[in-house]
Amino acid sequence: MAAHLSYGRVNLNVLREAVRRELREFLDKCAGSKAIVWDEYLTGPFGLIAQYSLLKEHEVEKMFTLKGSRLPAADVKNIIFFVRPRLELMDTIAENVLSEDRRGPARDFHILFVPRRSLLCEQRLKDLGVLGSFIHRDEYSLDLIPFDGDLLSMESEGAFKECYLESDQTSLYHAAKGLMTLQALYGTIPQIFGKGECARQVANMMIRMKREFTGSQNSVFPVFDNLLLLDRNVDLLSPLATQLTYEGLIDEIYGIQNSYVKLPPEKFAPKKQGDGGKDLPTEAKKLQLNSAEELYAEIRDKNFNAVGSVLSKKAKVISAAFEERHNAKTVGEIKQFVSQLPHMQAARGSLANHTSIAELIKDVTTSEDFFDKLTVEQEFMSGIDTDKVNSYIEDCIAQKHPLIKVLRLVCLQSVCNSGLKQKVLDYYKREILQTYGYEHILTLHNLEKAGLLKPQTGGRNSYPTLRKTLRLWMDDVNEQNPTDISYVYSGYAPLSVRLAQLLSRPGWRSIEEVLRILPGPHFEERQPLPTGLQKKRQPGENRVTLIFFLGGVTFAEIAALRFLSQLEDGGTEYVIATTKLINGASWIESLMEKPF
Repeated sequence: MAAHLSYGRVNLNVLREAVRRELREFLDKCAGSKAIVWDEYLTGPFGLIAQYSLLKEHEVEKMFTLKGSRLPAADVKNIIFFVRPRLELMDTIAENVLSEDRRGPARDFHILFVPRRSLLCEQRLKDLGVLGSFIHRDEYSLDLIPFDGDLLSMESEGAFKECYLESDQTSLYHAAKGLMTLQALYGTIPQIFGKGECARQVANMMIRMKREFTGSQNSVFPVFDNLLLLDRNVDLLSPLATQLTYEGLIDEIYGIQNSYVKLPPEKFAPKKQGDGGKDLPTEAKKLQLNSAEELYAEIRDKNFNAVGSVLSKKAKVISAAFEERHNAKTVGEIKQFVSQLPHMQAARGSLANHTSIAELIKDVTTSEDFFDKLTVEQEFMSGIDTDKVNSYIEDCIAQKHPLIKVLRLVCLQSVCNSGLKQKVLDYYKREILQTYGYEHILTLHNLEKAGLLKPQTGGRNSYPTLRKTLRLWMDDVNEQNPTDISYVYSGYAPLSVRLAQLLSRPGWRSIEEVLRILPGPHFEERQPLPTGLQKKRQPGENRVTLIFFLGGVTFAEIAALRFLSQLEDGGTEYVIATTKLINGASWIESLMEKPF
């Protein structure tokens, strides 16, 4: 059991156990010793649901990464390929199977597609002459992976591009399937709200899937009260801005992958006397970040400026606890102190790690360039000078700063101005192509198609209306003891979360005009519950809303939703699901065309 998955109102261990059971059943189908050949992208998400020990119990003796040419030698009876349904991976698998040594002992091949089998992939294997080599061809429907007690992700890295650029609905189908799995485990969700084109399609798919299962009545008592489906393109602004929460900044600077972060090792080397700084470790320090760690759960969603004081308070508490040993006189007192020791040592280790991480982040956030960039972002978001060429962006291009940084800023300006004047847009494009290379013309085209970098049509900027009506910009933000969600960006309240907040109370009818400005339809569907399963809420009991971001969500938005969940009179607790955990850099990168 993963304890941190069951601390919230919804016990996500139930989902984790269900997917583990399905994995065990598949492994047991392949009798005898096994080697797994992994599509490298899947190893991270799989690590969150099944450690090596579980695989070992089911006779998995070796694990390899999927690569061309021959498979490494392994004295096993079964070779299982765990892969996403991608055509290029089928070519590699065929190469592996065809180069299998015929003289050696015969091995059985199996293939497990995650999350769905694909006719195209099976056809490719058939064309390459290897389809008949596989005894089991199965799918493993790993749609939503529990990351934390209130967080689920599909980790589908291409979802935004597929939905908005290629009109490919595969990831929306997977999202609908994942939601059906959740309803099978946690009961039918009585009300579905949504905003955006993709949200509408997912809701339609869910309703159709429910019709197809009419024979069986879901008799699980519902845990969720509402489902809110939100398109990422309803709020293109939030991922572009720099996140200013502790977890958000770790992700912005170092990148968090499947709840792990890799950090420069020199900050974490134990300091020894007279060492003279030699033998510093060269291997990156890898840490897991989730709410199983008490200190991290406390500081992850705070604005970074409020983290230092928490860490210094914790340091005092821990050193006072260690001082207690001098006061332990009797055997009983000593015994009690010793029993607390492991917990205290873990707390001290955790504090040391987070103090080091905070120092690393502070080095970045106190730099002049970080301050300049943040100033420009905040000017755009509060509506200052969004309609002309920005001199800081010009300087960044002239000094050839990383292209992703430049694109993020230009897109932010475009979104805060409902598109740029043609003259300004052409100037930026020309400067970018001349500085970074003409191959990036395809990337600029993608950004335009996604609505991130576009000419202003109709000559009207609707952002000021959104900003005022939804209170997206707050001038006086209390970062230490926040009273509003705008603390996560030190002034800007994420539009997506504001929509969720207003849906909870007073309801979306109060903002009909704004909803019409934002792209895509908004809708409400009811799913009737059989009698006896209708929920009677106790006085003071909060509603539970599952909010699903189609196209990705940032850690700052997650922090803002957690802040709303913890409000005394909030009335709603949120569980967050998404196609992918993103930040501005990884999001823009997913839209960039790789030059050949």
